[in-house]
This record gives sequence, structure tokens and C-alpha cells, in this order.
Amino acid sequence: MKIIYYVSLLLITTSSLLACTKEVVDETEIGPILTNDIKNSLILMREEEKLAHDVYVTLYEKWGMPIFDNISASELRHTDAVLNLLEVRGLSDPSAGLNRGEYSNPDFVTLYKQLVEKGSQSLMDALIVGATIEDLDLYDLDQWMAKITDEDILSVYKNLAKGSRNHMRAFYSQITSREGDYKAQYISQQKMDEIVNSPKEMGRI
Repeated sequence: MKIIYYVSLLLITTSSLLACTKEVVDETEIGPILTNDIKNSLILMREEEKLAHDVYVTLYEKWGMPIFDNISASELRHTDAVLNLLEVRGLSDPSAGLNRGEYSNPDFVTLYKQLVEKGSQSLMDALIVGATIEDLDLYDLDQWMAKITDEDILSVYKNLAKGSRNHMRAFYSQITSREGDYKAQYISQQKMDEIVNSPKEMGRI
């Protein structure tokens, strides 16, 4: 019998984090192309992708399972891709000089601690944490892609979403192979089912 696992987390989505970034993203003289949605999304996705990388590195150290090592490398590319978007637009890097588990936004610090604590309890819990991170990442990317029209940013975000779908497939496969199950907590269950029942997407991630 399959057991369904959930991770009880501080509910952090991009909308709940906006209050923490208002001072950073008020309109400036940078130019009209830098809307608040663009600046908010880049700042938050930079830290969210760093969060994923940091958690996976820590869980790999704990469990030694290759999936965490492999996906942490992908997440590093993701956060670097967002950093490039920040730099091109003359925006400050919220993660500059910060070590693993350190974030400009204190909510990410809390979430990192929650995820690592949960993922350290068992290997199954660690895999569920991985699925939860990708679930949240996909939800937030969908929210931003619905608001942003900048083609360069959309191209990067679509690529990040493709990577997150592949990561979700990988974590879900590991979970179900151990007689566990995972139900969507952020994206719809329909979308979750479509992702895990479709083949891995190829191309640059």
C-alpha cells in the first residue's frame, strides 16, 4: 500500500514574499522596462533557486544519494541564470556574499531550516522535500510567467520550469519506487499528474 507524504511548511510563495522586497523594488530611474513584477520576480527567483541548491547539497551530504548531487548542480545553473538577468538589468544580487542557508529574505532562512530538518529525518522524507521544492518552484514560475512579457526573462523562466518538471519526475519516481506517493501542494494535482506521467524533457536546462 502506498503512503502519501506531505511536508508541513511555512507557506511561502512569491505573493507572500512581496512585502519583504518593497524597499528594494520601488520604481527607480533604471527605465520603464524594469517593472515591479520583473524586479520582484528576479530577486525572489534568485533566492528560491539558491534555496533549492542549498537544500539539495545538504541532503546529499546527509544521505549520499546521487539524485541530490545531480539536481543541486542543475539548481546552481538555474540560480546563475537568474543572476545573469539581474546583472544585465543593473539590479543588485540579493544573494551576493551569502553562504549556504543564508538569504536576504528571512523567510527563506526559515524555509531552509524547515526543509533540511524534515529531509534529515529519513531518505523518504528527503525525497518528499525534493518534490515539495520543485512543486513550489513550478507554482511560482507559473505565477510570474503570467505577469511578465519580457521575452528574455520568459525564455529563462520557461527553461527553469522545464528543469523543475524533470526534477519532479525524478523525485516522484524515487518516491513511488519505495512504495510512497506525493500529492501536489502548490500546483494543481492535474498538472502534477501530467508531469509525472509524461517523459523527461530534453534540451538545455
